[in-house]
Amino acid sequence: MNDPAMTIQPIDPALPAAVALIAKLDEMHVELYPAESNHLDSIETLRQPNVLFLGAFIDGALVGCGAVKRVADDGDYGEIKRVYVLHTCRGRGVAKRIMAALEAHLVAAGVPLSRLETGIRQAEAIGMYRRLGYRERGPYGDYRPDPLSVFMEKNLRTPG
Repeated sequence: MNDPAMTIQPIDPALPAAVALIAKLDEMHVELYPAESNHLDSIETLRQPNVLFLGAFIDGALVGCGAVKRVADDGDYGEIKRVYVLHTCRGRGVAKRIMAALEAHLVAAGVPLSRLETGIRQAEAIGMYRRLGYRERGPYGDYRPDPLSVFMEKNLRTPG
């Protein structure tokens, strides 16, 4: 998990490499879910001041990304968005490192909860979130019940 060739750092989601990575994520979602079940934040949304967008680099190449959006529509929380790792780089702890950095950002900002929405057809992601301490919950914020969505939450004030 501490690959010395891997770095996680804030980047502009409008950078060409980030746009290409986000496009791959969008393609995956379009293949897996109908449009009404895709809750994909735009690049413009990801550039807002309440959002931290991180890139994961291995040997200087962008191989993954993730974002957290601070929200106060249903309590004060951070919503995890756009976590994605290239297939060729999976299994190296990239997503876990991205998640750890996003959660550390929330903790440093005094945000007590991390929430996310993912799809039922993303078993690997759901499994990782569970291993990281996320628990299923009902819809939050502007989300409505969706049989293709899984809503999860982690209390950042208690360990694990």
